Amino acid sequence: MIKIILKEIYLYRNKNKSKILSKFFKTGSGQYGEGDVFLGLTVPISRKIALKYKNISKAKILSLLKNKIHEVRLIGILILVFRYKEAKLKGKKEIVDFYLKNTKCINNWDLVDLSAHYILGDFLLGKKNKKILFKLAHSRNLWEQRIAIISTLAFIKKGKIKWTTKIAKIFINHKHDLIHKATGWMLREVGKKNIKELRKFLDANISQMPRTMLRYAIEKFPENIRKKYLRK
Repeated sequence: MIKIILKEIYLYRNKNKSKILSKFFKTGSGQYGEGDVFLGLTVPISRKIALKYKNISKAKILSLLKNKIHEVRLIGILILVFRYKEAKLKGKKEIVDFYLKNTKCINNWDLVDLSAHYILGDFLLGKKNKKILFKLAHSRNLWEQRIAIISTLAFIKKGKIKWTTKIAKIFINHKHDLIHKATGWMLREVGKKNIKELRKFLDANISQMPRTMLRYAIEKFPENIRKKYLRK
């Protein structure tokens, strides 16, 4: 089955797009995506393939996740997303456990952004114990850190914002641009639900916030207010 899936994936290979994606996802020496290999598939095509093979075994999903090709891993992750949405509570927990056990395979920002809030975030919505978010936020793994903040998008959509600001506070002094962007993005989403709470967070932390995080957070503000924050 894996050979069949891989054969279908390779049918959509686009060399020109693969070069563009390799540069976009920083695969050069010393960059965050160093060594990642792209075939040039679009996300819609990857979704289509994932939906087609969503019922394969977990062993086969793991085989996809461990593949060196970026889009193959993405398809494995999208299969988990599809499976999670259809699963009952016990099945959802099994998928979450599987997801967390294999975070080393979720090793680029799009892989995180297309899965974290759909799987981990959604699962934690009804749970009192959300300590896993703190564990991930304090991980030495950049992608686990990003999973922590992106997972909170599921909460934001339900009007629950405190976990986003808690994780954002942890990342105030983070050194990586990818965390600045992700955190700023989530703060911007907070603002769509509760602008007062976003401004309260900004006013309390603006002196420490990385500029990229701030710019992302205030992107939807009126120009005069945005400029005011940028001058602080």
